[in-house]
Amino acid sequence: MDKFSNHVRNILHGFFLSIGTTIAEPSTILPLIVNYFGGSSLLVGFFAALLRGGAILVQLFAAFQAQTYTYMLPYIRRVFIIRFLAWFFIGVSIILFGKESPNLTLFCIGLGLFIFSFSAGFGAIYFKDIIAKIFSPKFRGKTMAYRQFFSALGGLMSGVLAAFILESFPAPQSYGYLFIVSSFIMAFGYLAFATVDEPAKTQTMKKENSFRKFLHNSFTLLKSDKELQIQLTTFLLAYAYLISLPFIILDAKTKIDLDGIAIGSLITTQMVGAMLSNFLWGRLSGRGYNKLTANISISLYIVAIATAFIASTLQEYMFIFFIIGGAIDGNRIASGNLILALAPEHKRPVYIALQINIISFGLFFSLLGGFLLHFFNYNVLYSITLFMLFISLYFSTKLKEL
Repeated sequence: MDKFSNHVRNILHGFFLSIGTTIAEPSTILPLIVNYFGGSSLLVGFFAALLRGGAILVQLFAAFQAQTYTYMLPYIRRVFIIRFLAWFFIGVSIILFGKESPNLTLFCIGLGLFIFSFSAGFGAIYFKDIIAKIFSPKFRGKTMAYRQFFSALGGLMSGVLAAFILESFPAPQSYGYLFIVSSFIMAFGYLAFATVDEPAKTQTMKKENSFRKFLHNSFTLLKSDKELQIQLTTFLLAYAYLISLPFIILDAKTKIDLDGIAIGSLITTQMVGAMLSNFLWGRLSGRGYNKLTANISISLYIVAIATAFIASTLQEYMFIFFIIGGAIDGNRIASGNLILALAPEHKRPVYIALQINIISFGLFFSLLGGFLLHFFNYNVLYSITLFMLFISLYFSTKLKEL
């Protein structure tokens, strides 16, 4: 365990994947792309949810199949190939159809996002199981903090690249180039992780006779594990920030001039917040303070959304995205480490799948946000977001360090 070569490959995977996916960041660029092709706020919310949450449809089935696998690497390599092709397809579709066929373009974007996210449902199970096998619990917090630091650095570079492409080429060609270029960049990350040294799993479970039986056993496990229930409630409600996040950029668009440089600045600011925060998250997680990490992260979400009520300048919106960038990474480290600490080795895929499936429903909170904005206003949107985040903060105080 804890091989330096695996540590480096884990970091490289996060770094290049971040550069690629930040090109279509759901809180900044993606809403503008959908809006350009005539998509409503409801469609913005749907696409943001699709990119983040399409994976939940297959998580439990992936865990059902993975129970007997001694090696996950052959399967995650297939996922990498599918995700690369889906991302590349979006860029080509935008260039081919573009402004002349906006509805067809939106359909292709949605299809590509669905395949990209859907395949991640399998990849997440394989990835987390590999991470648990190749890193010890304390080093895991360290390597994931390093990974997130360099992922944020990659996102920072992505913001600069996005600003350059958006300023250099007219829309919608610039949007297509964003996806095409980023697909090849993220491929370097896929190649890096596809070559980690994965040991065989020593404890596996016998697969149930049917998927229905597996589901029954999984939810029986959920009902019997109180600590798991508290974790899932905390991190599900922590995703309430997504009710507002995809629409903050649209609110800003009505108050300030959002040119390519300003958009790139917001992306960069979010990545800087994420990058710098990992010095704190890595120190806390390395000492076993995952509960405190969750408490602080959720509190930062609350500060960011509260600021959105009064924001009216580029600097204030940069502050919002800076805070959110840090909160996202802290929440990710806390939830990931707590579930791996709680899960026994032979039941690890089931625990991971249960957590990802249940809390990933929070990724669809942007649909609720689109509905609220369509029928009400930004004040209602932000108020409901804050209410749910305060409930999440309350449950986070009941978490136990493991």
